[in-house]
Amino acid sequence: MKVGLRIPPCAPVPDLVAFAREAETAGLDQVWFPDSQLLWRDVFAVCTAVAGATGRIGLGTAVTNLATRHPSVVASAARTVAEVADGRFTLGVGVGNSSVGPVGMAPSTGRALREGLATVRALLGGRDVGFGPVTSRLRDAVAVPLHLAASGPRNLRLAGEVADGAILLSGVAPGPLAFATSRVAEGAESAGRDPVPITVSAFCRVTDDVERDARELKPICVEIARNGGGAALAAAGVAVDPPAAVEGVYPDLVHAEDWDAAVRFCDPYVDDASVVRFAQEFCLFGSAKEIEVRVAELTASGVEGLFLQHVGSYDLPHRLLADLGGDLSGRLGA
Repeated sequence: MKVGLRIPPCAPVPDLVAFAREAETAGLDQVWFPDSQLLWRDVFAVCTAVAGATGRIGLGTAVTNLATRHPSVVASAARTVAEVADGRFTLGVGVGNSSVGPVGMAPSTGRALREGLATVRALLGGRDVGFGPVTSRLRDAVAVPLHLAASGPRNLRLAGEVADGAILLSGVAPGPLAFATSRVAEGAESAGRDPVPITVSAFCRVTDDVERDARELKPICVEIARNGGGAALAAAGVAVDPPAAVEGVYPDLVHAEDWDAAVRFCDPYVDDASVVRFAQEFCLFGSAKEIEVRVAELTASGVEGLFLQHVGSYDLPHRLLADLGGDLSGRLGA
């Protein structure tokens, strides 16, 4: 099991580099940086700086997109980071939710995502690519692993069909996780490929009081329900009655600048008992021993990577890193 940590690029680049070096010293396998051009520093510039200041730890985008960034721009940026990282860089791509929303654009459609991924892969492979009336190629191409983040069945199958790996956004609940991994496997089988490695994203907190700390997850619950995940939540005993619209929270529930206000906004739509259930089923909330047991179950299910994140977009996950280097040190195989 490779254990990775999400680091939002919310601080000056020297601070991000220093934090990534702390993660490397703590023994983590990977650090992942999300991409949202109005919320954070440029993800490829950050990855390049981190690559140059570290020597062992893997790093990647989790995730960039092919909507605000043209596929040729993504390919060139990925090639540049890969040259510095010397085999440690993974290009994670998704539909672009937090990048496209603040600039009035829509997430990538399935067709656009498939075509964009094919373009990026061809360019990184040094092959010619047609762009309308012209044909071009990327000079000094470098092979880069391409992982697709997905939650819906179509994109899960697409990950298995065309990507080098899948980043699952469904959490660690056994039912939804089994559904997601099966769709990825179906995609790989339909393309005549071997199964691709699976990395699972999960919110994580070492705590002796899940009932107290689970409240911070309410915006996550509501946003999942608003994006079509209500049935999966309900099947796990998490009752959410999502609002038709979100008002007074900027820029969105998952990336709210005022997290306490976002929690208060969500109080009428998900009760405390349900969010505790969400923390226990979909997330890694609990004692170090409880989290260790859950991770062992994930490993037994065939998951190869764990992508841990704290709640929040504008502070570095100091507490989570301390837990991973302390209470959880060695327990997760990091």
